[in-house]
Amino acid sequence: MNNNRIKTAAGVPDLNSLYQQSIDLLANLIATPSFSGAEDATAEIITSFLNARGVNTIRKYNNVWCYNRHLDLSKPTILLNSHHDTVRDNNQYTMDPFLPQVIDDKIFGLGSNDAGGSLVGLIATFLHYYPMEGLPFNLCLAATAEEETSGENGIRSILKDLKPIDFAIVGEPTGMQMAIAEKGSMVIDCSAKGRAGHAAREEGDNAIYHALKDIEWFKTYQFPIMDGAPVPVKMSVTEIGGGIQHNIVPAECHFTVDIRFDHNYTEKEIINAIINHTSSYFKIRPNVLKPSHIDLTHPIVRAGLSLGRTTYFSPTSSDQGWLDMPSVKMGPGNSARSHTANEYIGIDEIEEGINIYINMLASLQLPEEQTDLTGFPIPAVYHG
Repeated sequence: MNNNRIKTAAGVPDLNSLYQQSIDLLANLIATPSFSGAEDATAEIITSFLNARGVNTIRKYNNVWCYNRHLDLSKPTILLNSHHDTVRDNNQYTMDPFLPQVIDDKIFGLGSNDAGGSLVGLIATFLHYYPMEGLPFNLCLAATAEEETSGENGIRSILKDLKPIDFAIVGEPTGMQMAIAEKGSMVIDCSAKGRAGHAAREEGDNAIYHALKDIEWFKTYQFPIMDGAPVPVKMSVTEIGGGIQHNIVPAECHFTVDIRFDHNYTEKEIINAIINHTSSYFKIRPNVLKPSHIDLTHPIVRAGLSLGRTTYFSPTSSDQGWLDMPSVKMGPGNSARSHTANEYIGIDEIEEGINIYINMLASLQLPEEQTDLTGFPIPAVYHG
């Protein structure tokens, strides 16, 4: 595909105009609270923004999606997805989280980095390609809700409504590098059992001591993996509570374990290991996110590599975990800024992101003999 020819095609928005529209849209989104499960207003903003540019949109709950003008279902379809919900602002903010401010070419505000910059960058990319005829692919843009809480009315609620998707770009702050694999996420609530008794006498069976043994196992156990490969499973005890009074031996101690795992281990294998090594009772919370992965030879990965992008294994989870097709996670911004006070993203980061997104799609080399791009093999281990 000739990138220069595409950029000058009739009806394609000017890039400088796209940059400015993206910053204006991001400011509007920042100024509108959109905590997970309460994104009605930002869904309306995104819908109005796209409709004003001639794009027909579909909405379900607070998810908004659309397709390029010249949709041809005989061609592969690429999903461009990011979310417009945010976490709640924390009490360490010294700036108004809902007042978008540009300082030193950075735009500050809740959701600016996670994942407003990625969202407006993908919207700009979609608008760039939207009017073009003769594309070798289709685009489906989906601005989705409830990512931060893995809610039932987020992206997974619309996957059956979308036209068949071959692969996806999921917008999250990665510095525009490519996360080619992402750990899944599972949370378990554990309860160690004992027997109540008087703390002054040798009575009872202290549940806290039982919990400590199990917690030590969660802290130190290593799931087997090939030498030199990333740690496949990370288990972290994140909450604990036990006891009702200082002079009563506690009969119960409760603790929570956050588990992140890659494609080398299944949920069942991890649970079996826990059963075989611990004594606490436990329950698995619903909404387990599965790990994601994409082959290094997939066309979208090769397109990114051709533009100097690097690959890595992401330790964090996202809506990738709900997707059944290959995907890369990439977007402007820095993951370390997510969920922090006085969140921000650089204007230059957004502009660079738009350029890279556009050029990655322009660099795609789709195999003529294989229009189904969901079947690329999965290697045993990724090295980023």
